[in-house]
Amino acid sequence: MAQLAVRSLLLCLLLVSPAAASPGIAKLNSSSSLFGIEFPPFNTAVAVTGCGSKLAAAEEAVAEQKQPASLSPSLKLHMNRRAAEGGRTRKESVLDLADKDAVRIETMHRRAARSGGDRTPASPSSSPRRALSERMVATVESGVAVGSGEYLMDVYVGTPPRRFRMIMDTGSDLNWLQCAPCLDCFDQVGPVFDPAASSSYRNVTCGDQRCGLVAPPEPPRACRRPGEDSCPYYYWYGDQSNTTGDLALESFTVNLTAPGASRRVDDVVFGCGHWNRGLFHGAAGLLGLGRGPLSFASQLRAVYGHTFSYCLVDHGSDVASKVVFGEDDALALAAAHPQLNYTAFAPASSPADTFYYVKLKGVLVGGELLNISSDTWGVGEGEGGSGGTIIDSGTTLSYFVEPAYQVIRQAFIDRMGRSYPLIPDFPVLSPCYNVSGVDRPEVPELSLLFADGAVWDFPAENYFIRLDPDGIMCLAVLGTPRTGMSIIGNFQQQNFHVVYDLKNNRLGFAPRRCAEV
Repeated sequence: MAQLAVRSLLLCLLLVSPAAASPGIAKLNSSSSLFGIEFPPFNTAVAVTGCGSKLAAAEEAVAEQKQPASLSPSLKLHMNRRAAEGGRTRKESVLDLADKDAVRIETMHRRAARSGGDRTPASPSSSPRRALSERMVATVESGVAVGSGEYLMDVYVGTPPRRFRMIMDTGSDLNWLQCAPCLDCFDQVGPVFDPAASSSYRNVTCGDQRCGLVAPPEPPRACRRPGEDSCPYYYWYGDQSNTTGDLALESFTVNLTAPGASRRVDDVVFGCGHWNRGLFHGAAGLLGLGRGPLSFASQLRAVYGHTFSYCLVDHGSDVASKVVFGEDDALALAAAHPQLNYTAFAPASSPADTFYYVKLKGVLVGGELLNISSDTWGVGEGEGGSGGTIIDSGTTLSYFVEPAYQVIRQAFIDRMGRSYPLIPDFPVLSPCYNVSGVDRPEVPELSLLFADGAVWDFPAENYFIRLDPDGIMCLAVLGTPRTGMSIIGNFQQQNFHVVYDLKNNRLGFAPRRCAEV
């Protein structure tokens, strides 16, 4: 637990300062600049047609056949990062985030090891909604202001719509809010969601097929009246993080790009949590963007055409950046970017698989491919079907399984040599260097090589953390057990346009100054 606490502090540190590392670390052997990409212009006309309430695969198929070229142009949301709690040093903040990462990773390892996941495959009633015809916009902000390492999205829920700030998470599926009566809840900014104050709120009944997509709390409650009794759920994230409540249907309203316009989407499945605890401090709940059938991304799949992308601002930034749902001119602009790369997603292990796996083949440090066995990266190589590499917006640092982590760590130590004094026994992160008085310390380049030949090159500020005013610089990479999984976290993704192209089963990435988007 001591190690977890130390990790947690180190991670929050990166949130506290928006660009503490970025102007002050230079890569060795790097002369490339960051090319910008522009998000698309958005429609000014807003349709007033609504969205059907049925979630049937047959309806989606019919809709796609009738309108093969008219899937929704794009849904565009803004995002910001949560801020660290006041009074903490940068070092304490980063260690705190590392602790939260450790709890989250333990949960993800347990989920990946479960055969078939913790949900059953999607039933016909849980398939995506029929297409809408316009773009939608909301806000995603840095989570630093409310005490965590996640990115936050503004979502309007209920009738009349009320604003809630939710954590954006590609590593989970269930959308949920803290709900009144809140019987055991964490502190959040603003009031909790009150079902009694919304005319569009409805419980999912225990006889509804969608109730089978969530795990019940223990001990399970008998479904005596399938058409009337509510559907209780229990969803866990780690030893200290979980939500329990009633599965429900509600209207989610998001802003459209046209000034003053908005779109209401009816009957979105979400969890109304009455018992919630864990590491969600300040947020109202969580918006899941995972691959499972209950995620926000999956429920609105037909709306945005099976593609979404985001651009994460610097940790600690107070500037909003964007999430875009859509496969139209946003992707066309990305495709024209000179440094855009795509790599294939690894096949999902089951229809209910949450995580976005990529096929990592190797790691390059200073332009040299490290001697790491290819078996290290295989999905299913660990116990219970774990292993592999995922990309995740909810984990802050990046993590590599043993022995790959030790090889990566040693490669930086060897290539850094005696450039800067090595700091021994620094908590959690290693290696760390004393760079006091050095404006732009030079570090070796870091790149990821994928099985299809794609290469992801990172700027130095995405893998080294500058811990000023202490004059310390640390590698922002840690290890996980050999039986676990490797994770590309959000710190390494900052200032990249990251595209989840699910239609073509691939991940895209291109450098971008996200605060300028």
